[in-house]
Amino acid sequence: MRILSIHATRMWYHATQKTKLAEPADIREDQMEECVVLFCCVEKLDEKNPGRVIESALAGVRKRLGMLHVNRVLIYPYAHLTSTLGSPPVALKILRGLESALTKAGFDVKRAPFGWYKEFEIRGKGHPLADLSMTICPYEGSECDFTCPYCHHPFREGDAEHACPGPDTCSDHAVTPGESP
Repeated sequence: MRILSIHATRMWYHATQKTKLAEPADIREDQMEECVVLFCCVEKLDEKNPGRVIESALAGVRKRLGMLHVNRVLIYPYAHLTSTLGSPPVALKILRGLESALTKAGFDVKRAPFGWYKEFEIRGKGHPLADLSMTICPYEGSECDFTCPYCHHPFREGDAEHACPGPDTCSDHAVTPGESP
């Protein structure tokens, strides 16, 4: 799961047109003030363990909200953060699960409707901690450090085997520009 978190003075949206995947939307226009907006994108990999993704996202978001001293969250489905989208039923399950988990944890939560084209306005706070991206890993239930440049799966740096353990041992394996490793 990819999340772009923005500490906002105000976020407003209006659902303009539904897609063929749209959930029913009783509320098509809403706003929230003094909140953290979570632009959320569920990935194919999240289908491996949706429950763990929800738990891990909850932990990461709670930590983030604690750092910012904020109690209000707007979950905004945003498919544009990955090229490997999860299936709509799993995506909706995870987004609803995160909404429910945050609500049960005592946060004031709103969620924009899934599967709708939406116009929006956001006014970000602009301080050093205002913007943050997170990659939630379904493998270990924790935020991943990187995405593999070859297969695009998230992974934690601690799981990677380093071919070059330190600068003193790598001089024999140095690659000059234009040369293959």
